[in-house]
Amino acid sequence: MLRVRCMRGGSRGAEAAHLIGAMVARAATGWVQKAFQGTSAAVAEEDTMSKSVDPVPDECPVNSFNEWDTLEEVIVGRAENACVPPFTVEVKANTYEKHWPFYQKYGGQLFPEEHLKKAVHEIEEMCNILRLEGVKVRRPEPIDWLTHYKTPDFDSTGLYSAMPRDILLVVGNEIIEAPMAWRSRFFEYRAYRPLIKEYFNQGAKWTTAPKPTMADDLYDQYPMRTVEDRHQLAAQGKFVTTEFEPCFDAADFMRAGRDIFAQRSQVTNYMGIEWMRRHLGPEYRIHLLSFKDPNPMHIDATFNIIGPGLVLSNPDRPCHQIEMFKKAGWTIVQPPTPLIPDDHPLWMSSKWLSMNVLMLDEKRVLVESSEISTQKMFERLGIKTIKANIRHANSLGGGFHCWTCDIRRRGTLESYFN
Repeated sequence: MLRVRCMRGGSRGAEAAHLIGAMVARAATGWVQKAFQGTSAAVAEEDTMSKSVDPVPDECPVNSFNEWDTLEEVIVGRAENACVPPFTVEVKANTYEKHWPFYQKYGGQLFPEEHLKKAVHEIEEMCNILRLEGVKVRRPEPIDWLTHYKTPDFDSTGLYSAMPRDILLVVGNEIIEAPMAWRSRFFEYRAYRPLIKEYFNQGAKWTTAPKPTMADDLYDQYPMRTVEDRHQLAAQGKFVTTEFEPCFDAADFMRAGRDIFAQRSQVTNYMGIEWMRRHLGPEYRIHLLSFKDPNPMHIDATFNIIGPGLVLSNPDRPCHQIEMFKKAGWTIVQPPTPLIPDDHPLWMSSKWLSMNVLMLDEKRVLVESSEISTQKMFERLGIKTIKANIRHANSLGGGFHCWTCDIRRRGTLESYFN
């Protein structure tokens, strides 16, 4: 998962309401409204919902319906050969202004060698910890991300295969490949194809969402020079991605059984969310969420569901629809302020990776070893903390949830949101 956050602040409640209303109002077709109606009609749908979800074959290794059932198999990303993306408009829109010179200078080159070595070591140790906790660990193929490629619409170098959460979404026994929205991630799926083919041959479903052309029409020029520009664009309901064609990153979806929560972000547009709604059909309900966030990209360091009816909600980016969770009887937990030092490089992420945790089951969580206050929060919740250090890996854009994609969890499809 690629986590990028820029300069928080300002009052966005009214702006967000205007944003959502404006986007719906100017949709000539009905599919955006359907996405919103999916949330308001959730209770009514429960009584009439078809129960004909395809059973998961006994031998199928793929089975995951939520974020907290007992984890048995997981894909963990790779930091090897991670490449700084070219400084294109979609990269500029999702990165801190203070890092723009870094991208302008090093775009198309490897990330700093010593930093990458430390990140590789951290992730290897994280894999060892997962194995000790009884989890089977799988890895994507090493790829040369420096390779330059050209399509009829653009040319680029690659990024990495560090964040399987960004590109793969597992729903039941189905693996869905996300189309992505960054040009540097166009061929990222290649690192995962050997694994996906293996799972397919063992009985899993395999779906590839429509691949966007990533032509210029997919991107707004997004005239942004300062943090104030970000807030003004957000208030106008503008994102760097347009509705030219469907696009989404898998990390903008959060699973809770029959209910899946999504956000419109810089990399996920309404067409992408609607594609997911139609693809999954009536067995699942897609709820559209929005947050007080001038630069949304990926939901799991903003709103991270860690158990049935239990969610971490970022206090800096409150959810505008939080009342519906309270009415459903959910417990809302605000995580403490992250402890990561100000001088630690975070080229593609925010400090709120502290809440980007991976649940091993309802009572065990993989958490950053230096985030003491976050560990204490989990202990108060009765959840055992499994500690690991991935600070240098954080710099590449993700925490434990981002760096992983759960392939098999011991559980069945249930409803948790009524």
